[in-house]
Amino acid sequence: MSYSVQNIRNVCLLGHGGSGKTALAESLLYMTGALDRMGKSVDGNTVCDYDPEEVKRQISISLAVAPLEFKGCKINVLDTPGSFDFSGEVMEALRAADAAIIVCSAKDGISVGLEKAWKYCEERDMPRFIYISKTDEDNSDYNATFEALRARFGNKIAPLVVPIWDEGKKVTGIIDVLNKRAYEMQDQKRVEIEIPEGKDAVIEEFNNALKESVAETSEEFMDKFFGGEDFTYAEMIQGLRQGVRELSLFPVLCGSAVNTMGSLMLLDYISELLPTPMEGNYHKATRQDGETEPFVVSPGGVPTAFVFKTVSDQYGKYSFVKVLSGTLTPDLPMVNARTGVSEKLGRLYTMRGKKATEVKELGCGDIGAIGKMEKVKTGDTLCDARKVVALKELPFAEPCYSVAIVPKTRGQEDKIAQGLARMNEEDPTFSVTNNAETHQMVLNGSGDMQVDVLVSKLKSRFNVEADLKPVRVPYREKIRKTVQKQGRHKKQTGGSGQFGDVWIRFEPQTEQDDMIFAEEVFGGSVPKNFFPAVEKGLREACAHGPLAGYPVVNLKAVLYDGSYHPVDSSEIAFKTAAQLAYKAALPEANPVLLEPVGELKVTVPDSYMGDVIGDLNKRRGRVMGMDPTGDGNQVISAEVPMAEMGSYAIDLRSMTQSRGSFTFHFVRYEDCPPAAQEKAIAEAKALQAAEER
Repeated sequence: MSYSVQNIRNVCLLGHGGSGKTALAESLLYMTGALDRMGKSVDGNTVCDYDPEEVKRQISISLAVAPLEFKGCKINVLDTPGSFDFSGEVMEALRAADAAIIVCSAKDGISVGLEKAWKYCEERDMPRFIYISKTDEDNSDYNATFEALRARFGNKIAPLVVPIWDEGKKVTGIIDVLNKRAYEMQDQKRVEIEIPEGKDAVIEEFNNALKESVAETSEEFMDKFFGGEDFTYAEMIQGLRQGVRELSLFPVLCGSAVNTMGSLMLLDYISELLPTPMEGNYHKATRQDGETEPFVVSPGGVPTAFVFKTVSDQYGKYSFVKVLSGTLTPDLPMVNARTGVSEKLGRLYTMRGKKATEVKELGCGDIGAIGKMEKVKTGDTLCDARKVVALKELPFAEPCYSVAIVPKTRGQEDKIAQGLARMNEEDPTFSVTNNAETHQMVLNGSGDMQVDVLVSKLKSRFNVEADLKPVRVPYREKIRKTVQKQGRHKKQTGGSGQFGDVWIRFEPQTEQDDMIFAEEVFGGSVPKNFFPAVEKGLREACAHGPLAGYPVVNLKAVLYDGSYHPVDSSEIAFKTAAQLAYKAALPEANPVLLEPVGELKVTVPDSYMGDVIGDLNKRRGRVMGMDPTGDGNQVISAEVPMAEMGSYAIDLRSMTQSRGSFTFHFVRYEDCPPAAQEKAIAEAKALQAAEER
């Protein structure tokens, strides 16, 4: 069935891990008849957590779409992971959704996940509800949670419900403030009950507060309110809808996903108060000439769709799209704005978890998937050739956690690389780099959980097992003293022999990192035709320094004397002689280890400043400055050696309860302090010994 854009709601569920987002999605599906029975995360049978990794870990790892039908509306529910390692999935959901429901547990109150969800919505001017979950569980406290929300976000927090609770503060029923009706659940069915005694005053207080909010949305309503006239139900809905859209009102609802309490009321208000795709997120589009313009969502416009997610499995590849304009049909020719290439659309589907249902079209504002679009990536805009525009790419965070990945069985490096490349299509938030210097394949992600999931998927999907190892630090070596040495290579074996003899002066220089080669040979003691061989021998030798075998930088080598044999001298002999001079000279030239130092920018709340700066001092960091961001956070700028940054992503998370974030970029090389130098040399030698074994 096709729905008009006015009857579509795209809603993402946000919140901390374990707050009950997946259970809520399951409850909404069950109450609308999309499911015969409700699944549970612990049983591994929910619609949204269908991936084997999600079943195994009992948490959401990826974004899942769960469409449902309610009172003539199609509601596309987007369930997101709560773990911060998978925040890229949240970014995808925020791009596809027009509104958010922030799920907050009545047991935990305001969590870090709620704060982050709120911040994401604020940055995007996204209308939102707050849903207080788990109200019927032990140790839940709706009142404390609601008061904490109000204290944090102010009077814009508007309760649409009054809970009914027993002596243990467990919620047993709810009262709809707007309709002044009370409900409880009996065998997962909503039953209207009498409003309990003593609740009238609270209902009246909240109802009046809603009327005040409605009055503020227009002059007409304001006059009516001050004139003492009552608003009709339709006027209340109109005013509240406007308040939600203008972000002057954030309704609060509550319930329990397990017994489905509050689910029908939530569905009612989703359909009545949340914006349609035409009223939702406003997009900016870049034209082919590079100019930016607002993108208008239009059912009658030329077909345009944004690819917000990609899923690859054994059955093929699905590109999840939100239709922003016009209507999509199979085989429709469309241009990929990123590549400029035109290709026909594959089959169209609506997805409910992993279940794909083929459809004949996807209308404006709807969310669906296109099959087998091999050249299409997450973040692409598919357009009609008549109007090619590119929507802003998804704002994924920079990877901040790096590990080296190696196969358990030698020779399977290509298999790992191919597996990671396939998974990168699904999850663009991680990257893989091959470090030619350290000979490591480096996996860069958001945290240890994401990396662990990737390794697990490599085994289950691609049948290749991998180990994780620390990333080697690319040290350098340099000399601090000028030394001159002879290199003499003489070999006589029947017939023509080998003879090369050079005197080379090695001195420090600051002009460039690479070795500078010069010659001061007089009188032809070394023929000119052997100079390139001497230089080549030295450059090869510079790849391995005298201390720990790291490349040597800031070196100047001057060939100033030597001798040759008219018959036995050759390029290979002079190359070897130069390397002998290098090996003899550099240990005596006062060598020192250089370590890479990077610029670290840490964003943390003010309250964690002391802990973070104390930790940076332990990591040999130099704090360069602190800048307030204006939202209670500070950006600490520091220079920190790369060797001290291995576990920083995990350590910062634990120090700041996941509230901190950082970026780190290489700046320069600096002399390594004696203690750190000894440690690095010992590690290098141990690694060398292990490789030789």
